[in-house]
Order: sequence, then structure tokens, then C-alpha cells
Amino acid sequence: MAYRIEEYAKIVEEDIMFKIYKAARHLYGKTVVHINSTYYGGGVAEILSALVPLMNEIGVETGWRQLRGSQDFFNITKKFHNALQGDSLNLTEMKKKIYVQTNVDFSLYTHLSNHNCVIVHDPQPLSMIKFYKKRQPWIWRVHIDVSNPHQELWTFLKHYILRYDSIIFSHNKYKRNDLPVEQRVIHPSIDPLSPKNIEISQKTIDKYLKKFGIPTDKPILCQISRFDKWKDPVGIVEIFKLVKEKIDCRLVLCGSMATDDPESVKVYEQVKKKTNNYTKNGDVILITSESNILVNALQRKAAVILQKSIREGFGLSITEALWKEKPVVASNVGGIPLQIKDAENGYLVDSQDIAGFAERIIDIMKTPKLAQKFGQKGKEVVKEKFLITRSLLDYMTLVSEMLES
Repeated sequence: MAYRIEEYAKIVEEDIMFKIYKAARHLYGKTVVHINSTYYGGGVAEILSALVPLMNEIGVETGWRQLRGSQDFFNITKKFHNALQGDSLNLTEMKKKIYVQTNVDFSLYTHLSNHNCVIVHDPQPLSMIKFYKKRQPWIWRVHIDVSNPHQELWTFLKHYILRYDSIIFSHNKYKRNDLPVEQRVIHPSIDPLSPKNIEISQKTIDKYLKKFGIPTDKPILCQISRFDKWKDPVGIVEIFKLVKEKIDCRLVLCGSMATDDPESVKVYEQVKKKTNNYTKNGDVILITSESNILVNALQRKAAVILQKSIREGFGLSITEALWKEKPVVASNVGGIPLQIKDAENGYLVDSQDIAGFAERIIDIMKTPKLAQKFGQKGKEVVKEKFLITRSLLDYMTLVSEMLES
């Protein structure tokens, strides 16, 4: 659902709106295209589903193309995704061939010559730049932490990265000294007017929790993330067990199955097996349904939101929870500390410290004033730094500079 830019003026400062209108004037008559590998599921698709309509609404003609590939391709790029975050990888010639050929095929039927700027998101479509006659600036927007990648894979991908005019990271510490390409930082963001984040009534909250079989007779702990090993849902279950020894509560794990993430089914089955006894008695509830309003309702109802990531480029589910004034306990990794300052607007814990997570959760649940303080401070941070209007301005500023240089 697209919203008119004027509706955001009720939420963000007038100065931001002024800068957006001014930046748009520099791009009138220009066309931009974003390319990624899925229209739904995961943070990238969510950002683009808000960003692309807004760019068009303010007068910047903007398209969105989806890279299509086989199951083999997405199995391989999931391995690439993991390896770029430090996982091991057997980089065979067959994997390289399937990866490159998929991008070759896409370039044969996706025509980009009429666009003034091309923005490619994440590793899946990265190599397509080689198969076009480059007539305009190309930008690679990488949403994951590539500060410690698998070196053989990084060397392979660098041949394509070096063709880009600019790279966008989510965090300054992800920048690479081994790349001569210009490197920028644009933080991810949420759309405060989307169904996932807009204010909803208590009646709507109750309706959706009931619809999805989530009782409200005890406090809810919740992690909302893809079923991905880097999000460590199995670890969340161990934390829940410790908390439940002190406070009777319920755990809800709600995660979408992104179309470009074939590994998610495997992780889901692992979690299901791990929680078998708890799911039978209703103490643990696993949800894979795609429902933004359910996520909204869950985040607003939860006593504490968790994010036990082992690697995390940024963590938009944290941003969403902070916007709803909810206390968050999260891993001290990747881009999460950009959003949470420990003991100021939430708690940061070592990703392997199961007991530490449980202690912080119990502390919040036993101290309502602390939960309220974290919630208020969290919303202030998101309003200042992590709303879609700020991303809109950052992207338009970068594109303008690229076209002028």
C-alpha cells in the first residue's frame, strides 16, 4: 500500500520534508530502477515496498525488478549470503556457473538502458552489471555484514563489485579497505504508516491474536525474524526455558519464509523438533503466516521483544518494536548497537550468553517503569534516525550526486 508523502508530515520534522521536496526537484525527468531477488519476505523487500512508491509519488520515476532464478540458484546464493557473513563454503566451479548464468539470463530479458541510475540490492543480482553496456551509474546496496567474508568468495565477487560506481553499507564498520569504489552508509528504515507499523486499536490486536491462536493469559516473549540460523531461534528457546523457571510466560516465534531463502524450511523444522513438548501445551507458538497486521499486534502485545542474532546487518524487526515503544533485549552484534544503547533504550547481550539474555528479560518483566523508559527512548531514536523518509532523502541525495559527477 502506497501513501502520499504529505501523510508523513504528521510524523517527521518539517525540515526533513523540505529537504525531500528540494532533492526531488533535482531528479525530475530522471528514472531509477531497484533490483533485488524477492518482492516479499525479509527486510529488503519491505524497504523497497515503501521506498519505490514514495520515490514515484514525489516525481522521481522509479522501477523495481525482481531477479528470477532456479531453486539451485537460490540454494547457492543462500550459501553465498552465509559465507559473506563468515560461514564456510565449498566454492565449486558449478556454483559459480549457476550463479553467473542466472544473471546472464536475467540481463537478456531485463532492459535497463532507459534508466538513469541502477541500484542493485545484495549478492544475488550483483554480477549482472558485467552483462550490460553500462551507460549510467550503478550502485550496489549490500544489506548484510561483509566485514569478515569468506575470502575465496569475496575474491570471486570483487571482479563484479569493482564495476560499480558506489557501494551502500548499513554501518560504517562494514566498509572495506580493499575496495577503491566509493563507499557510503545508508541505514535501513521502517515505514511508520505501513500495516506493520501503523497504530492499531486494542480491538484489532485482540482480534488478530485470537485469529492466529495466541492466548493472552500470560506475558508474551516474541522474536519476529525469518527462520534463519543467523537469527538463532533455537537459542531463543533455551532462553525461554530459563525465563519460564522464574516467570510463567509464553514464547511466540513469528517468521516469514522468504522466497529467496530455501534454508528457512530446514531451520523451522529444527525449531519445531526442539519445541515439540512446549508447542503441544501452547507455551511455544510457531507462526509462518504472512500477516503484517499480526506482526503489528504481536509486537504491541508482547512484554519483551527479543532478537538473538549471531550476525545482523541491521535488524528491522528491532526498529519496528522500538517504534511501538516496546522494550527489546538483543544481541550486541552487527548493526543492532546502532539502534540500541545498552541500558538506555534496551539491553544488549553477548549473542552466546543465554543466561544473560534471560536475566535481562526477567529484569524488564519485573520492572514496569524500566520497560516504559526503554520504550519511550526507543521510539525517539527511531523517529530521529530510522524512518523511511530519511532513507528516501539519503537515496535521492546519492543518486543526484552520482548523476552530477
